[in-house]
Amino acid sequence: MEQFFHVVIDYIAQWGYVAIVIGMALESACVPVPSELIFGFAGYLVYLGQLDFTMAVVAGVVGGLIGSIIAYLVGYYGGQPLVAKYGRYFLLSKHNVDMAQRWFDRYGIKATFFSRLLPVVRTFISLPAGFAQVNFGEFVIYTLLGSIPWTIGLTYAGMVLGENWEALNAIGHKASLIVAAGLIFIAVYYYRRNHTQPV
Repeated sequence: MEQFFHVVIDYIAQWGYVAIVIGMALESACVPVPSELIFGFAGYLVYLGQLDFTMAVVAGVVGGLIGSIIAYLVGYYGGQPLVAKYGRYFLLSKHNVDMAQRWFDRYGIKATFFSRLLPVVRTFISLPAGFAQVNFGEFVIYTLLGSIPWTIGLTYAGMVLGENWEALNAIGHKASLIVAAGLIFIAVYYYRRNHTQPV
């Protein structure tokens, strides 16, 4: 696994934004490429001045959308039987797909928005959206809206950590939960600041 991580890092270091797009497309298409690794290292390259923060975020969002659309189309046209039959060949865990399905069953298409902040579920949530054949336009909008803050948060965390960016990868999915908690805190803070009536 460590060798795989070094391969991902080398590709990002060499190909920059293109590698971020491809890496995130794979992750969002249900291939287990850790986004904490991708954005953590991308943030580190921003820290070094080798990448632009905005462009890194755009690359991550575009890649995530491409992968999500692929997973959606697989679910839409192939359905659960196709995934059940061939999923193992693409490292699709039935447990993870079932987990995403439960989230979608509970929250509907809105799950494609807020599940982007959740470990594991975010990777697989596009499949049940495709199974349900939800409106494609709505799917794209919710996916984009959910991907942007999460991508910004992880990339920014990697940039702030600088030389210690590997801490994001070391704690794995917990990094996403920490970033999600931070984003929620910021959202609540600004909401209260802008909606609190002066006495």
